[in-house]
Amino acid sequence: MLNQTSVTEFLLLGVTDIQVLQPVLFVVFLAIYIVNVAGNGVIMMVVISDPKLHSPMYFFLGNLSCLDICYSTVTLPKVLDNFLSIHKTISLLGCISQLHFFHFLGSTEAMLLAMMAFDRFVAICKPLRYTLIMNRQVCTQMAVTIWIIGFFHALLHSVMTSRLNFCGSNHIHHFFCDVKPLLELACGNTDLNEWLLHSVTGTISMGPFSLTLLSYFYIIMYLFFKTRSCSMLHKALSTCASHFMVVVLFYAPVVFTYIRPASGSSMDQERIIAIMYSVITPVLNPLIYTLRNKEVEGALRRVIRRRL
Repeated sequence: MLNQTSVTEFLLLGVTDIQVLQPVLFVVFLAIYIVNVAGNGVIMMVVISDPKLHSPMYFFLGNLSCLDICYSTVTLPKVLDNFLSIHKTISLLGCISQLHFFHFLGSTEAMLLAMMAFDRFVAICKPLRYTLIMNRQVCTQMAVTIWIIGFFHALLHSVMTSRLNFCGSNHIHHFFCDVKPLLELACGNTDLNEWLLHSVTGTISMGPFSLTLLSYFYIIMYLFFKTRSCSMLHKALSTCASHFMVVVLFYAPVVFTYIRPASGSSMDQERIIAIMYSVITPVLNPLIYTLRNKEVEGALRRVIRRRL
């Protein structure tokens, strides 16, 4: 349990140990965080306020924007504080809490992306039954289910990590608390924790990813064999393009971090990849959806006109 450990706090070594870069990185990461919160916040506001966007596709998009804000908030405020602090410490309880919410929100987003792909599959391949299959109650139940699964997946890792004994170095070679860096500091056997990380997290990651690819495979096959209109084919593929870009940006670094063997990458690589999926991807999502989605752009213009 927590009170059996001899280490009561950890030292986060951060993004870099080059002191002259700390103020520069503070400004860069602060700007990214502000853009992330503002961009995703605008999407949430538009989806909620515009009746034309009260559909399953935008219901899930609103959930994604909420997740992206929370996902970055778990790590970035502490990163920003450490850029300006001499003592870059985090308590054991704070570290476990950060780990929990990071995996909670990350795994929920992985499953949400699969739900969004399934929504596009039903909309394109079964348009006449779309409103029946993807009704408000079903969408709400799907969203609640993946949030609950994500919470208990993270709870598994946080409880198992909190039971480890940390009796040696307390230096975490990362800019936030994650399972893999903490396992390297643990005393005793960590085989069960490593197995859970690769098997359970691997399933949570690769399961939705496989469902996403399967949905897109059926969409492409359906459009190729059933659709005769080039304009309709282009419109359908354009609708899916934004979501597919988000899927690639999210899953590629996650697979690199959690599916690959630990010996296959260095800590510097781990930190760079972590920046991709925890800092960069959340801020790109609103840009991708607004720049490539005419309905969101139109709704945003309507909201601006009502405010003026």
